[in-house]
Amino acid sequence: MLRTTPVRILGERDRPAVRAILDTDPVGNVFVASRLRATRISSGFSGTELWGHVEDGRLDALCYSGANLVPINAGPSAIRTFADHARWRGRRCSSIVGPVEAVNDLWEQLAPSWGPARAIRASQPVLEIDGPPAVRPDPAVRRVRRSEMDILLPACVAMFTEEVGVPPDSGDGGALYRARVEELVRGRRAFARIEDGRVVFKAEIGAVTPQACQVQGVWVHPELRGRGYSAGGMAAVVRYALAEIAPRVTLYVNDFNTAARATYRRVGFRQVGEVMSVLF
Repeated sequence: MLRTTPVRILGERDRPAVRAILDTDPVGNVFVASRLRATRISSGFSGTELWGHVEDGRLDALCYSGANLVPINAGPSAIRTFADHARWRGRRCSSIVGPVEAVNDLWEQLAPSWGPARAIRASQPVLEIDGPPAVRPDPAVRRVRRSEMDILLPACVAMFTEEVGVPPDSGDGGALYRARVEELVRGRRAFARIEDGRVVFKAEIGAVTPQACQVQGVWVHPELRGRGYSAGGMAAVVRYALAEIAPRVTLYVNDFNTAARATYRRVGFRQVGEVMSVLF
């Protein structure tokens, strides 16, 4: 059977049109915008592609295809196009992440061939803060030093396993995950409170653009939860981020994580959107 999907694989020449779409929602699109700022837009580069949907001769929707499949500004016509292309290629991603309506529609079309999913996070509020935190920043939270990688990494693995449900080192022994954590430490985007060789609180800033940055990996040692470390720690990360990284700080959280959502409200985050994740 011939493949007739009209999806177009985008390249560097499409960057102005791609940027125009991403800039319509700097917070919601911070992850993809950050990735594309770090590399050229080219077919298959580093295992990633950027797919485009063209309507009346104009690029109007995108789909980032890498470790995550991320639809952007995609209505029903674009979703059908992206689903057809994704089905033809076969699943290569570990998750589908994006606006609830778009991801739900995309997953309905892909589930018969890609399913079942390991987990579905149907509602993940997107939060933002663009001013001083509402609680006192923890003065003990600071940037992680390169010499502290072996202290930080176990906490990162524990956070990932707790959040995603599988360890990040199950495939290649953890080489790629360690490299990513090292990259964040070298980039001065990993923050923690470390006491007696143990991480008490940690968080990283995983995506950065001139308009916004995205916090990830927020974690408090299980033995120390409920003692207020998370609010002060997040306030410290927000202070660093607003002063030195970007004018808007964002993250997304599972709707069922009531403790985390309460902490973020205390710090001063407000909800500005909602995403959905399908995990494989």
